[in-house]
Amino acid sequence: MDLFEKLTSGPRGPLAALSHAIHGKASFPRLRGPIGSRMEWNGREMLVWSVNNYLGLANLPEVREADAEFANRYGLAAPMGSRMMTGETDELEALETELADYARKPAALFLNYGYQGMLSLIDSLVTRHDWIVYDAECHACIIDGVRLHAGKAKSFPHNDIARLETVLQQVDSLRKPGDSVLVISEGVFGMSGVQGRLADIVALKQKHEFRLLVDDAHGFGVMGPDGGGTGEEQGVQDGIDLYFGTFAKAGASIGAFVAGPAEIVWQLRYTMRSQIFAKGLPWPIVAGNRVRLRLMRTRPDLRKQCLAVSSALQSGLREAGFDVGATAAPVTPVMFDLRDLDVAVGLEFMDRLRTKYDVFCSGVIYPVVPQGVGQLRLIPTADHTMADVDQTITAMESAAHEVLGWSAAVPA
Repeated sequence: MDLFEKLTSGPRGPLAALSHAIHGKASFPRLRGPIGSRMEWNGREMLVWSVNNYLGLANLPEVREADAEFANRYGLAAPMGSRMMTGETDELEALETELADYARKPAALFLNYGYQGMLSLIDSLVTRHDWIVYDAECHACIIDGVRLHAGKAKSFPHNDIARLETVLQQVDSLRKPGDSVLVISEGVFGMSGVQGRLADIVALKQKHEFRLLVDDAHGFGVMGPDGGGTGEEQGVQDGIDLYFGTFAKAGASIGAFVAGPAEIVWQLRYTMRSQIFAKGLPWPIVAGNRVRLRLMRTRPDLRKQCLAVSSALQSGLREAGFDVGATAAPVTPVMFDLRDLDVAVGLEFMDRLRTKYDVFCSGVIYPVVPQGVGQLRLIPTADHTMADVDQTITAMESAAHEVLGWSAAVPA
């Protein structure tokens, strides 16, 4: 059978099956205007809860001015090649030093992108003789990294420490003397807002030999007393062997990093294929990330505002009868049981929020969230206000009564 005919003869997965119904609405919507809590969609101003901009850095004057200055100074061409060949800069080295200090690790390596960085990181850390043990609800970049792993891998149910220990016992009974073990979890799980049980995982090191890699894309810059991440929040940053963060969330930019022991970071510098064989990010982005990192460290008021809005939004939604799960971070899910709610009705609910109440949030189904769950995800930021929270809760209640008869707003 012809490859293209096979690809187009039928939908491949639930998102493809819905693609024509959701395109431009639930998927690929066009938000216009300066990034913030108010943006334009379909010609109307919306109260937006769908932008990864936790600290509101995207349009701070000092950020916009720095971006413009660096673009004018450096242009977007440099570096002309991979970092190893022609792309090293003073800005990159300074950013890595500052990231290592913020992450409380001896060294850090800046990466072009989070997704490809995680894939390449996993590839560089383990061989076909090694084991990977990972949380079943880890992000797709981790799942794909595990899929590419030529060795052995086992998952454990989300945040189930008893099962994790059982899996580690099984691995211990099967592993050969030369086999190593890498455990992977997340600091904040990006769809549920649930924190990974990092302290409990670190405690298992007393019984089992493994190294711990934590993806803290949604915790970096937000969680912890100084915004240093979920490991800082839980008091176990020292027990995390490799800490992975990104600028795509709190940093309102692009790029990622991995921080850990200096000798390991040095090894990664020369083995991560996504860095060795890819052109480096444009110089203005790297310089701009230094400005963003400085603001993460020196503007605790932004983090406090984001967390205050998050707390008010989540409390208000719970009081109104919505299921926001066990979120312990700004990520705010609103979950519905698809056994009781048709996907088309869920789409109508989301559309009603936008078209009647001017409240814009994103909706997802499997494989983004577990099967049987439909979910809206709201991302509070420092740009949002308590008035925005009140408006949103009122809109959610009204839309639920009108479209769902309210009965669908029950725990998933």
